[in-house]
Amino acid sequence: MTTTASARVGVDVGGTFTDLVLHDPVRNIVRTGKLLTTPDDPSEAILNGIARILREAGLEPGDVHSVIHGTTLVTNTIIERTGAKVGLLTTDGFRDSIEIGRETRYDLYDLFLETPTLLVPRALRLEIPERIGADGRVLKPLDEEAVAVATKQLVEGEGVEALAVGFLHSYHAPQHEKRAGEIIRSLYPKLPISLSAEVAPEIREFERSSTACANAYVQPLMARYLDRVQSTLESTGFRGNLYIMLSGGGITTVREAKDFPIRLIESGPAAGAMAAAFISRLAGLKHVVSYDMGGTTAKMCLVDDHEPNHKFDFEAGRVRRFQKGSGLPLKVSVVDMIEIGAGGGSLARIDPGSGLMKVGPRSAGAKPGPVCYGRGGTEPAVTDADLVLGRLDPAYFLGGEMALNLDPVRKAFETRISAETGIGVDEAALGVQRIVDETMASATRMHLAEKGKDPRRYTMIAFGGAGPVHAWNLARLLKIKTLVVPLGAGVASALGFLVAPPATDMVRSYVARLERIDWVRVNGLFAEMKAIGTQLLTEAGAKAEEITFRPVAEMRHVGQGFEIPVPLPGLELSDADVPTIRSAFFENYRDRFERVIEENPIEALSWRLACAAPGWTIDLAGAVQRDAGPETPTPRTTRRVLFEGAGWQDCPVYDRYALRSGATLSGPALIEERESTCVVGPDSTVRVDDTLNLVIELA
Repeated sequence: MTTTASARVGVDVGGTFTDLVLHDPVRNIVRTGKLLTTPDDPSEAILNGIARILREAGLEPGDVHSVIHGTTLVTNTIIERTGAKVGLLTTDGFRDSIEIGRETRYDLYDLFLETPTLLVPRALRLEIPERIGADGRVLKPLDEEAVAVATKQLVEGEGVEALAVGFLHSYHAPQHEKRAGEIIRSLYPKLPISLSAEVAPEIREFERSSTACANAYVQPLMARYLDRVQSTLESTGFRGNLYIMLSGGGITTVREAKDFPIRLIESGPAAGAMAAAFISRLAGLKHVVSYDMGGTTAKMCLVDDHEPNHKFDFEAGRVRRFQKGSGLPLKVSVVDMIEIGAGGGSLARIDPGSGLMKVGPRSAGAKPGPVCYGRGGTEPAVTDADLVLGRLDPAYFLGGEMALNLDPVRKAFETRISAETGIGVDEAALGVQRIVDETMASATRMHLAEKGKDPRRYTMIAFGGAGPVHAWNLARLLKIKTLVVPLGAGVASALGFLVAPPATDMVRSYVARLERIDWVRVNGLFAEMKAIGTQLLTEAGAKAEEITFRPVAEMRHVGQGFEIPVPLPGLELSDADVPTIRSAFFENYRDRFERVIEENPIEALSWRLACAAPGWTIDLAGAVQRDAGPETPTPRTTRRVLFEGAGWQDCPVYDRYALRSGATLSGPALIEERESTCVVGPDSTVRVDDTLNLVIELA
């Protein structure tokens, strides 16, 4: 890598489009790009996109310092059940633990309840004589011969491609799992192995084993994919570093991504939340709803004090999208967001049973895409409805690179919607918008209500290719007063890769009542996690002296079945810190449940350490300010747009790149940039702030 290699490229591979942002701080260059995803081989779109964006910036592959990438490959693999054939070694007598689960039904009254398909069928789960107690004492030594025999049976007899090992209480005493791993590696050095004590060293056997199995399930596929992306980049002359976005919003090395691919389960969506956090910091907004609507899904996330909300468990591949308990439980750090099957490619149809129109979650994706793309799509999608309603310019989609055709869209609405319902094409398209926007509004209300939040107290930051098209109406439905649309909104998720910090989260479980905690042991756990986190982040390009550490304990009242995160005053704790920790627990408990029970004893279950280095800052305004137009915005044309309750309106169309900071205009209006269009409804005002965000005030 030469000294001139200073450019960084963020690449977000979505279900419909692949988005790119290039930033070179030395040359003061920012470029954006968007092209259709290549589902059969996502690396093809990555390579083509990077080649084009470098060409537009006048750079060579050797000028690139790093590529930061996020992918939905892990979650898609689990949803579609296209991963590896996995075997599981578990403690004698606990073969069926991952099938028994929590012994709960997510729907008590459904007699034909559908459960998620297990990643490891019973025939591939073998028991090993060994036992460690809850206190860490060895009750039965590990039968090493049994490990070797079971491994050979699974690999040679059953043809498994990866192995998971999940022994009882290994979060507390992992020596049996580690020894089993050594035996397996001595027999099959290239076989991917996932030890539950390494993947998810936390209490709760079912969740820990489920996470280890899921990690093994996607490990071979993810390793091949990352090797292919890396080798493809290197074949072009790229000599920089490839980094990967974690589900928690940090970036990490390819090595960690290969070892623990399950930590990438929400890799792509997390980038959007990090972009919203960055924009909220620049705009001085403390409480934000991040709204990211792409071609396949829409994602909402709360960002408070410039940090997206996090959680430490996740359900993958739910049988019912919004039904908790209907998916595979995973113990991973993820940005806490809600994801809805509502994107530009979401398909509209008439339900044969009710005769009502439905939209999503089925999507046209990149192939064939909506009807207007002219790539073979025959069913009308949300983007097709936006075109009918006048929200999109058929000659300026993707900056004019991709022309849209309205005639086949109207024909598709006539044959598939109007003929079934008796309503006109315009009303049918407006119905699609109503349904998709109300679906997103309902899901957002539910997400905020679960956290005790009121959407009226938040500002919305909207981005994604379809986000600014629908954001004004969504904000209206949620009674949000202020809407912010950043410059480059259509590729903001890719921007999130460039501003995200090198970061990782680690956890160790040690259960004890607050007044009985062995603080020497806790301090040892934090010291161990700090050392590992420092090593990982320095590999990811961070400077050791700049890394910050945020310790948290997961605590609860004794007897409760759930716990809450409680910030700790430091990495070295003692009995003197107990009053502070107790007070922090009650403060967080009251914030969630509006009451506390001070007389009930408190216990800690797990100890977490968030490690992070400073992120990057990108000046998008500086990159385009010199090309801006006059201070008073002048529309370049006018287009008729249909608004619910207001009918067809003549809307001035503004060039996004010609708007200076301080400019103001009134709705209704359309503001177009290459990758997206911002729709502003009637009785609204728009102001361009110092960082070229559109700040829209709704009536």
